[in-house]
Amino acid sequence: MQNLLSSTLLPKNLNIKIYGNIIVLVVLYRCETWSLTLREERRLRVFENRVLRRMFEPKRHKVTWNGENYVMRSLYDLYSLPNIFRVIRSRRMRWAGHVARMMESRGVCRVLVGKPEEKRQLERPRHRWEDNIKIDL
Repeated sequence: MQNLLSSTLLPKNLNIKIYGNIIVLVVLYRCETWSLTLREERRLRVFENRVLRRMFEPKRHKVTWNGENYVMRSLYDLYSLPNIFRVIRSRRMRWAGHVARMMESRGVCRVLVGKPEEKRQLERPRHRWEDNIKIDL
């Protein structure tokens, strides 16, 4: 898809549609149940920025007065779809509402909301799905 997105033969609005309807859907498959770490968030941000740079081919030498990267600001102005993290948050919240309405006897509800019987290890606790929902709220 790299050659297709960086092609000058296709108009920019078609590239945006291809990115939003094909690439983002594949990348965010089942993102409702993810509990993202900072490393994974950074990787997603790098991926999105790289694809946007390929589509719009901005100039790298321009910098605004406050030091913010002009390139990324102009890319997000050109790109009309929400960024990946907004999509993940909205899907996660929609899935949380769906799980909240489920009966507690269903397997999905028990896995996502249920408490494990074993104690956690003494190291730093990992983010659970429920913790991410509280952060999103």
